[in-house]
Amino acid sequence: MELKVRLLNWSAGIPVAMLNLKTAEKMGIHKNDRVSIEKLSKRDGEFSTIVDLVGKIVKEDELGISSEVKDLFNLRNKQKVDVNIAKIPRSLNFIKNKLNGKKLSKDQINEIIFDIVNNSLSEAEVALFISATYSKGMDFKETVSLIKAIINSGKKISFKNKLVADKHCIGGIPGNRTTPIVVSICAAGGLTMPKTSSKAITSAAGTADVIGAIAQIDFSIKELRRIVEKTGACMAWGGTLGMVTADDKMIQIEKMLKIDPKSQLLASIMSKKIAVGSKYLLIDIPYGNGAKVDLAKARVLKKDFEKLAKYFKIKLRVVLTKGDEPVGNGIGPILELIDVIKVLNPSEKGPEDLEKKSLYLSGQILEMTGKAKAGKGFEKAKEILDSGMAFAKFLEIIKAQKGSIKNMRLGKFKKEIFVKSPSKIIGIDNLKINSLARLAGCPVDNSSGLYLHVHLGDKLRKKDKLLTIYAESKPRLKEAMRYYLKEKPIKFK
Repeated sequence: MELKVRLLNWSAGIPVAMLNLKTAEKMGIHKNDRVSIEKLSKRDGEFSTIVDLVGKIVKEDELGISSEVKDLFNLRNKQKVDVNIAKIPRSLNFIKNKLNGKKLSKDQINEIIFDIVNNSLSEAEVALFISATYSKGMDFKETVSLIKAIINSGKKISFKNKLVADKHCIGGIPGNRTTPIVVSICAAGGLTMPKTSSKAITSAAGTADVIGAIAQIDFSIKELRRIVEKTGACMAWGGTLGMVTADDKMIQIEKMLKIDPKSQLLASIMSKKIAVGSKYLLIDIPYGNGAKVDLAKARVLKKDFEKLAKYFKIKLRVVLTKGDEPVGNGIGPILELIDVIKVLNPSEKGPEDLEKKSLYLSGQILEMTGKAKAGKGFEKAKEILDSGMAFAKFLEIIKAQKGSIKNMRLGKFKKEIFVKSPSKIIGIDNLKINSLARLAGCPVDNSSGLYLHVHLGDKLRKKDKLLTIYAESKPRLKEAMRYYLKEKPIKFK
C-alpha cells in the first residue's frame, strides 16, 4: 500500500514505525508485526521495521516513523513509500542452524549481515545470532566470511600516507586509557592514525566515551578525512560513519546481552581496521584475573589475530599485557581523561602505570612502521612524549574535532572511602570495579566514576584514602556505595 511518510518528533531507541488502526486493519497487520518499506524510486531497495498501531497520531494515508527510521533510511517528510507485510527472512533459518551447531556458508553469513543492516531481523533475532555464535563459535572460514560481510555492509576510506597505523585493545580493564596517548605520540612521530572506536560495551568507558566528553566524535567520512589530513589522526566514534554498519548494530545488542562472542570480537576489530585502510595494526590483549581472558586464551586469540592478519595482508603485532588490576587512577570518561592529560602534559605527572604502558605500545608501533629501530621504540616514544610534541598533537586533534580540554567537571556528589587500619592491597576485581563505576553513572554521566588511589601491593596506613566515588545524583551515589559495601571489589589484609 502506498503511504506518505510522516516524521514524528519521537525517538524509540530502535527503528519503529506507526500505522493508523484502520490502515492496519485493511492490510491485515497486527501490533509489533514487521513491515517492509520501499522507496518508490526502487533504487534504494527495501528495508523492514517493527510497526505500532495508533488511533489519531497518524492519518489513514500516513506512515509515522521514529527518528531512528528517518536517520537509518534517509526518509523525508511526505515522501511516498510502498508499505507491505514483511516476509519472514530466510536468514532466520540460518541462525537457527548455527544455534544447532551447524557451520554457516559464506552466502548464508552474507544474507544474515544484509538482513541485519536492512533491519529485516528484529533485535531479538539479532540477539539470537549473537548468542548462537557465542555458544557454538565460528571457525576460521566463517570468521573470514563474517569480516568480509561486515566490511561490505558499509563504506570504506583510504589515505595517501602509506604508514597508516592503528591499535586496538580487546578491553575489559578499567581505566587503561592508552589510546589517546598512543595516537598522539605516533601521530606526532609522523604516522597517520585514523582511530575509530566503539563506545563501552561492558566497561565504564570506551575511547569514544572519553573523547566524546570534550570533543565531537561523530563525523561523516568526508569530515573524518579532512581532520586526518590536517592533523595526521583522529579519535572518532565509528557509529556514525556508516563504515561497518552491521558491526555497529550487533555491538548495541551485545551491550544489552553483556556478552562479547570471540568470532564477533575478531570480526569487529579486523573489519574496522580494514575499513579505514590500516596497513599496520597493534593488538593489545590484557590477560589475568578479572580480565576478559586468561593467559592460555590470550595466546589462542593472538594466533587467531595473526592468522586473520596474514589472510588480509595486514602487518600485525599482538602484545599480551598483564590485566590483573585497573590501569591508571581514573575510571569513567572525565576521570580517565584527566589521567590522559596528566601523562601527555610534560608539566604534570600522570599515573606511572598508564604512562609506561602507553610508551610500550607506542614504541611497538614506531618499530613496526620503521619510525624507530628495533628495540628503540620505547625510547623514541618517550622522547616524543617528554618534548611536549605528543601533548601539542593531542590538543590539535581535539581542536580539529571541535573540542576543548577546558571546563572538565567531576560529578556533583562524591564519597571518599578510607582504610580503617594498616593494610596491604592484595586484590582489585576488574569486573566489580567496572560494575561499581557503571552504577555510579558511567558512561552516560561522563562526570561520574571512580578515582582509585591504590594499586596491587600498596601498603596503606590507617585513614589512607582508598577510593573516591563520583556521581551526578544522590541515588546513584547511594546505590554505588551499597554495591561497594556488599561486593567488596578491593581486597586487603
